[in-house]
Amino acid sequence: MSLSQAQKKAFRSIGHYLNPVVTVSENGVSDNLLAELGRALNDHELIKVKLALPERDDRAAMLEELINDSQAELVQSIGKTALLYRPNPKGNPKLSNIKRFENHHGRR
Repeated sequence: MSLSQAQKKAFRSIGHYLNPVVTVSENGVSDNLLAELGRALNDHELIKVKLALPERDDRAAMLEELINDSQAELVQSIGKTALLYRPNPKGNPKLSNIKRFENHHGRR
C-alpha cells in the first residue's frame, strides 16, 4: 500500500485537526501499546501518535518499529508527532476520521 502525494496531502489536512490518541514513552513498544495502536487504527484509520522521546534518532527508530508492527503507513512526521494511516474497509463510518471528514465536508 503506497499513498499518492494527493492522498497524503488530503490526509495531512485531516490530521491537522486530530489530537494524538497513542503516546509512546521511553518505556518503548509493549504488547499493550501495539494493541492500543491496532485498535485506534482499526477504529479511526488515520491517527496521530505522540513520540515522547527526547532524541530524534530514538524517535525515528521507534516510529519505524511502530509502522512495521502495525502495518500502517507514515503520512507525516513533524517533531514528536507522527500521522499514521491504515485502511479498514469494514470501518465504522462514525469512528473513521477519514469517512467522518468526507461526510462532514460533502465529499465522496
